[in-house]
Amino acid sequence: MTRAAAVTNWARNITYEAREYRRPETLDALRALVAGAARVRVLGSGHSFNRIADPGADGLLLSVAGLPPVLDVDTAARTVRVAGGVRYAELARAVHAHGLALGNMASLPHISVAGSVATGTHGSGVTNGPLASAVREVEIVTADGTALTVGRGDSRFDGAVTALGALGVVTALTLDLEPSYGVEQHVFTELPLEGLDFAAVAGCAYSVSLFTDWREPGFRQVWVKHRTDQGELTFPWAAPATEALHPVPGMSAVNCTEQFGVPGPWHERLPHFRAEFTPSSGDELQSEYLLPRHTAVEALHAIDAVRSAVAPVLQTCEVRTVAADRQWLSPAYGRDSVALHFTWTADAEAVRPVVRRLESVLDPFGPRPHWGKVYSVPAPGLRGRYPRLADFRALARTLDPAGKFANGFVRAVLED
Repeated sequence: MTRAAAVTNWARNITYEAREYRRPETLDALRALVAGAARVRVLGSGHSFNRIADPGADGLLLSVAGLPPVLDVDTAARTVRVAGGVRYAELARAVHAHGLALGNMASLPHISVAGSVATGTHGSGVTNGPLASAVREVEIVTADGTALTVGRGDSRFDGAVTALGALGVVTALTLDLEPSYGVEQHVFTELPLEGLDFAAVAGCAYSVSLFTDWREPGFRQVWVKHRTDQGELTFPWAAPATEALHPVPGMSAVNCTEQFGVPGPWHERLPHFRAEFTPSSGDELQSEYLLPRHTAVEALHAIDAVRSAVAPVLQTCEVRTVAADRQWLSPAYGRDSVALHFTWTADAEAVRPVVRRLESVLDPFGPRPHWGKVYSVPAPGLRGRYPRLADFRALARTLDPAGKFANGFVRAVLED
């Protein structure tokens, strides 16, 4: 047993208040811990920037990273069953070794599978849904220690994957795979905001990310990830970069995935950062908002109007696309989305008022914040942006009637 007071998130802006921290090594041990605890929350890779994982002072903070790192690839069915604590870098290498691939990955390959899908984490691409879109089955340990499996076709499924840890402890997931594919990564510079044809730019390749520091209008970089099996890439809107770049201006690109159109396997190009590089500084805070995609240009102009407030505390802003999802609590639920991601400086006091200012100008577009990031949208307003919230609330009450997994963060979301 470890005192949770010694445990922080990756960015070190959160120190967990839990009574104890446990990392069981067997499923039976985990089930016993869950059954015997009054409050439980699960800590994934710690890449959340708020208190979504904290069970409170009387609770148990639980990690599944000590469970056996199951990676069972079924080449005939094109699926993989993966333990929840496994990180995407390890998963991708195992899948690729069998000649198969995930449809997409997030920009950082070091995050856990269960934590990523539980919070609606995503990559980029106009036809690519969040990482939860690949899930076909989820295995959960519920409040009394019972092991429950929920798969596609089950009426509970669309509430059970992106579930904020509110239904139980996710111990394994089964994901859809496809044949392996190659990707070329090209970087372009200085894309103007004025006259931007966002649909054309975002749809020109399999995955596209626009970066800016908002010190001037427009985008300093565009990262274009082009599948080698999808014809020839054309990008007439900006000039190719002449040197390897990092998304944060001025930082070395040595730990970024290879650029200049050098073909490589999908898992070595879709993330922005190399799998062998583990981010360790954590000197940042992050916010992200998903808006209806058709509002992208108008929303970008709204941010440009307040860039004098945003830029001083911003490291970089990334603009991506996400296809609509069916998960009830997915920020991309029911609508093709544009995702506006902000990597802030590590100064919480300076960032907080800027986040509020940013949210005020984005409010007309109905933004849904990423569940694991920094935001200040009041819970009542947030609840109104999820049409299936009542269904999720009913599911949570059925699987966790005493609210064992409902910390303060979750209770605020689920209140009637």
